[in-house]
Amino acid sequence: MSDFSRKLFGVAAITVALAGFAITASAQQDSNFDKTHPRRAQVNKRLDAQANHINQDVKNGTLSKQQAYKLHQEDRQIRQEERDMASQDHGHITKSEQQVLNQQENAVKNQIPPK
Repeated sequence: MSDFSRKLFGVAAITVALAGFAITASAQQDSNFDKTHPRRAQVNKRLDAQANHINQDVKNGTLSKQQAYKLHQEDRQIRQEERDMASQDHGHITKSEQQVLNQQENAVKNQIPPK
């Protein structure tokens, strides 16, 4: 390998490494901002509150552990869908996506027996 080829290879390797660092830093910066996006925060806050409600109903005897497991599983699917939606739009979800997720959460909530 000639000196020119070695230098060219070295420059290319450094360029690739720097590009990798820049992409990683950008992704980390996006993910920190995205978690606080208002529509995502609203959906996730609802999911957290619903999980707490389900757990409380198990403690009170209103729900069986099997029922709670099923409801938690449905909530996990909604949370995963929220993450998938956000990953397609730089960590944001649209208003219509938020409405879809809230409708799904309502469907799970309606399966919880009233107090």
